[in-house]
Amino acid sequence: MVLAQTFPVETLRLSGDTDKRINLVILSDGYQTAELPKFITDATNFMNDMISQSPFLEYADYFNVYAIKVPSNESGADHPGTSIYPLESTISPSVPVVSVDTYFNATFDSYNQHRLLYYEIDGAAANNTKMKINAVLVANNFPDYDQALILVNSPYYGGSGGEFPVSYTGVDGNEIAIHEIGHSLFDLKDEYYPGDAQVGEAINMTQETNLSLVKWKNWIGTNGIGIYPHSGTATAASWNRPHQNCKMRYLGVPFCSVCKEGIIEKIHSLVSSIDSYSPISNSISNPTFPVDFALNLIKPIPNTLSSTWTLNASNFANNVDTISLLETHLVEGTNTLTAVVHDATTLLDIDNHETIHIYTVTWNIEYSALSVNDIESEINSLSITMFPNPVNNIVNLKVESNKDTKLKIEIISLDGKKIKSIPISNYQTQQVDISNLSQGIYLTNFYANNVLIATRKLVKK
Repeated sequence: MVLAQTFPVETLRLSGDTDKRINLVILSDGYQTAELPKFITDATNFMNDMISQSPFLEYADYFNVYAIKVPSNESGADHPGTSIYPLESTISPSVPVVSVDTYFNATFDSYNQHRLLYYEIDGAAANNTKMKINAVLVANNFPDYDQALILVNSPYYGGSGGEFPVSYTGVDGNEIAIHEIGHSLFDLKDEYYPGDAQVGEAINMTQETNLSLVKWKNWIGTNGIGIYPHSGTATAASWNRPHQNCKMRYLGVPFCSVCKEGIIEKIHSLVSSIDSYSPISNSISNPTFPVDFALNLIKPIPNTLSSTWTLNASNFANNVDTISLLETHLVEGTNTLTAVVHDATTLLDIDNHETIHIYTVTWNIEYSALSVNDIESEINSLSITMFPNPVNNIVNLKVESNKDTKLKIEIISLDGKKIKSIPISNYQTQQVDISNLSQGIYLTNFYANNVLIATRKLVKK
């Protein structure tokens, strides 16, 4: 068992409670105690570079960033000098061959590649280092971190992805760190060919070449998005990327539209856009009219969140954070007020993507004799999955809700005719046969507790 002492922690960015934000924790390696102020400067510079670039620029308020000052006995990183790749011959000789005593034992020449800066990669030593990293995170109150990053106090080019991405602190170090977080936190693939062992279907990698089926089909022809085969072996050429000049291929350039979209979708899967709401159940004593209901949203910059308020299943208001209810708005008995929030940013083009994210707050209001007797509320996050789309015969539908919610799906023709109404259980994938439908576009409405929460286009081939 590896035990870790507590180390000083600095908060570099606090956007909200740790359970309501993505928590990025930066750890130091190869910084001696006297160099830890430099580490804070390096970590702050990385954070500022990251949130200056889209889509982190727009979604900066979804992140908390912390730095844990872990001192090492010596500065820098190991460099065994064992790189076997000729293309690195111009790099390796300029880096001194050295062995230094650092806390996480970061080393160049991992897998015999000079630029692959990582901690131990094999066997007991690697497991021991991973345990040390986890122990430091837990001991310093970050058991629920979303991503940890190790910054290595070295001017020499190097970095790596994996569970705990690593980057140097030289000229391109921040760019490498952002690229590697693209792998580790957001599941992006390299858009240079990473080698046969690293390929696979992903947000930004596919073997599909059909323009109507490729997962980024909505973006084709926009912002340079296409289907671009990798060059090299027959295996390499069978894999495709969406762009020719993305940060997942080159440093110093933006993420392509497909990668931005993937990052945003992952952000929404980790964090609800509803930070808080009021009133919480019965938090108002003897409420009098008007009664105010409010959402506190984590708004992108500029704000692209869209909200729809319904009262007793009828539209009440749109795109406002606060509403007021009067006696005349309510009926005797139970009234249901629901706010539905989703992100309408143009950085997402997900009509045909498998999953979208919806956030709701529902208040049940008991009303009688011109007074509100009881208010009960709950918050909910839902993800909606529909695939394939377009579809020939069988479409798969799934709703995942954080609450025990009554769910229903309706397929409607463009002229408003209800084709199918399907009750669905939470987390259950429902296969729906639409082989008898004519070719064309239909609307698929998703309901939670009889409130419309989302509408998606369904294309029947």
